[in-house]
Amino acid sequence: MKTNFFFLILIVLLSVAIGYVFGSHRIGFPNPTSITNPSVQKLNSLVSYLTNDYVDKINTDSLVGVVIEGIVDELDPHSVYIPAVQQQSISESMQGNFMGIGVSFFMVQDTIAVVRVLEGGPSEKAGLKSGDRILMLDQDTLYQKNLSSNAIVSKLKGSSAVPIQLSVYRKKLDSIFTFNLSRGRVPLPSVSSSYMINDETGYIKINRFSQTTFNEFSKVLSNLVDQKMQHLILDLRGNPGGYLLPAKQIADDFLSKLKPIVIVESNNGVRERTVASSTGLFEKGSLYVLVDENSASASEVIAGAIQDNDRGLIIGRRTFGKGLVQQQMPLGGGDQIRLTTARYYTPTGRSIQRSYDSTSRDDYYAEVQERYKTGEMQDETQIPINDSLVFTTPKGRKVYGGGGISPDLYISNEESPDEMWNNYFLRSNVLNNFIFLEMDANPQKYNFENAAQFFNEPLPFKEDFMEAFKTYCTANGFPIEINNKNEAIFFNSVKAFIAIQLFGENLYNRIVNQKDPFIQKALDAVGSP
Repeated sequence: MKTNFFFLILIVLLSVAIGYVFGSHRIGFPNPTSITNPSVQKLNSLVSYLTNDYVDKINTDSLVGVVIEGIVDELDPHSVYIPAVQQQSISESMQGNFMGIGVSFFMVQDTIAVVRVLEGGPSEKAGLKSGDRILMLDQDTLYQKNLSSNAIVSKLKGSSAVPIQLSVYRKKLDSIFTFNLSRGRVPLPSVSSSYMINDETGYIKINRFSQTTFNEFSKVLSNLVDQKMQHLILDLRGNPGGYLLPAKQIADDFLSKLKPIVIVESNNGVRERTVASSTGLFEKGSLYVLVDENSASASEVIAGAIQDNDRGLIIGRRTFGKGLVQQQMPLGGGDQIRLTTARYYTPTGRSIQRSYDSTSRDDYYAEVQERYKTGEMQDETQIPINDSLVFTTPKGRKVYGGGGISPDLYISNEESPDEMWNNYFLRSNVLNNFIFLEMDANPQKYNFENAAQFFNEPLPFKEDFMEAFKTYCTANGFPIEINNKNEAIFFNSVKAFIAIQLFGENLYNRIVNQKDPFIQKALDAVGSP
């Protein structure tokens, strides 16, 4: 049962997250009231009759939403109806920031406990710290009121820059403090990590492609180049995509002048071919791109450009397989539709879009998990190949279209479903929550001078964690097995979650990557042509 539930979670997450390469050009949207199509007029008449003549009062807005969802469900699996209520969170993710105070939190005994103070936000500037309890916002009491997380978020976030006052209990000092601040822009970085692994090899992780991604990427790439980086590991695992433009700009940094990046074909058959400029920042060093089955869309644009130009090695597992481009269009009343308007092709001319004509949306997204059943996740010879869709790179290598990008160096997943379930929890918020409670109860044990000291020293108080975590999981209905096979992952995750709460996401990734077979495969390949 737990395995099926795990797969269901993944399917839902994939259907929500994967599948948005937004076009980089704007188009004019028609005024719906000016459309004279007979079918549209029929729908308008029906809504009018229901509003004015139906015997019972009905919510026509809700009914229209159901009709729109039904129509969109008949299209490709990446066209999506977005109700107004969902629009804000999606927009924030894609614009790279949100308006708020800038904290992440857990509820501890019905009180808001700050887990992290987000870098660059108002709370950091005001002086809030991890472990603080937020008791009041202005005159509004926030504790012991059984508020949902969504209700709390709505109170802490907001577009207004009006000054607010927070009453905060700081447990370490057993004192209450007052902080005066204003809500402001809180960065949502899409480049979550960058650092030098060794004297010559750098690492960059991109978790999505937002409006700010290329600027973020340019800064960290320049910093690594200044540190004499000769080899770069670019991590696109789990990256579901986003805007097309930053993906093209990032690929341009790796490719020499006039090398092809991507071909976009509109709904009228017109093709637009993007080629590299002469201003690439890392055109000569060796490049290793990490991908997996959840790398999609804009991630595949970059991987395809690198592979088809023989520019670097693609390492990991076959990507998701999405070669469609969407435009987001207004429907009125705050509702939007993300509509597929084009296809894209890699530089050799291959489409990597998986077939969707004969499958439901659920089956389409579940295909990624079906790869475990077909044996593909364990054995690269089980990757489906369509010989009729073979293409050739400039150096004569064969690459294939029709279903994602197959890596040059394959990394199998030998985990059983039960092992996957266990290891999923060892990287989840369940462990993160446990670590927060442990650090909150014993703050004097976790005083470290800086991130470098914490990274270089062994995990402190190692013996305290394992049995305590097992007890915590059992008490909360999450039975977990920790054994000789996954013990190293457990302790690595413990140290990583301590790091994210003390020092941020960059150190978290550095620690996790120490036990990462993808990273090791790339390091082994450094120097390969």
